[in-house]
Amino acid sequence: MSDTEELAFRCGAVALFGRPNVGKSTLLNALVGQKLSITSRKPQTTRHRIRGILTRPDSQYIFVDTPGFQTQHRTALNRSMNRGVKGALDEVDVAVLVVEAGRFGPEDRALLKLAPRDKPLLLVINKTDRTSPEQLLSFIKTVSVETGISEFIPISAQRKKGLEALLRTLRRYLPEQPAIYGPDELTDRDERFLASELLREKLFRSLGDEVPYGASVIIEKFETTPKLRRIHAAIVVDREGHKAIIIGAGGEQMKRMATVARKDMEKLFGGKVYLEVWVKVRGGWTDDDAQLRRLGYD
Repeated sequence: MSDTEELAFRCGAVALFGRPNVGKSTLLNALVGQKLSITSRKPQTTRHRIRGILTRPDSQYIFVDTPGFQTQHRTALNRSMNRGVKGALDEVDVAVLVVEAGRFGPEDRALLKLAPRDKPLLLVINKTDRTSPEQLLSFIKTVSVETGISEFIPISAQRKKGLEALLRTLRRYLPEQPAIYGPDELTDRDERFLASELLREKLFRSLGDEVPYGASVIIEKFETTPKLRRIHAAIVVDREGHKAIIIGAGGEQMKRMATVARKDMEKLFGGKVYLEVWVKVRGGWTDDDAQLRRLGYD
């Protein structure tokens, strides 16, 4: 490799895609060094595409975190998330299929078929801290034979292991071109969007299995002054019973979620936040395309 080629600046977009709950959002946050994409143990936590930007002296990586692909299109919301995955794969320079160490099943195989044939495809094996080196090696051999993929990068996004090896591998596939974003930019999303996501994360982390999937968050007012961000947020649910669960006895449940969300916002935005939250009922919003658009989906 010549000195000119070695020093050439590279910049490109990388899609992180995979089935729900394999750790794509945790990986994005670890790569950019900032919490941009929300996480929880529940599938479908990520609903929107979000770009995380990592700029280095010789390269700029534009990571696109995508929703977990749904093999069953039960609602308009599921279909919207799947369109987000397909759209991201069409727009990027490199596709990275994220799988869980020791698990490669029908959902992962279905996602392989979505990968663009005219772009580089890498397979990242996450959660390697949960398996032994012998088990990992056996898993890689099995998946390599089945898929024909030759580029495997074992990582642990949670423990931030293997990330430098992943970045070195990705850099080889990025186009030689100037940076698209400024050196200090971390995402293409604004604070309004990030605030809504941080509050929605608390719904997924604090409540049972049913309620979060029927809830979304909309920021109705976002005012910024030199000393304070004043945010008014509405949690939208599709059932009256969910409203009572979110509020909790004496409003304590919602107060706890709002407090934790506010602290996360202050850490991310670097300043004081006043957060006011209430709950609205909009029946059937998860299967209504018009309501989904009003809530910022698709």
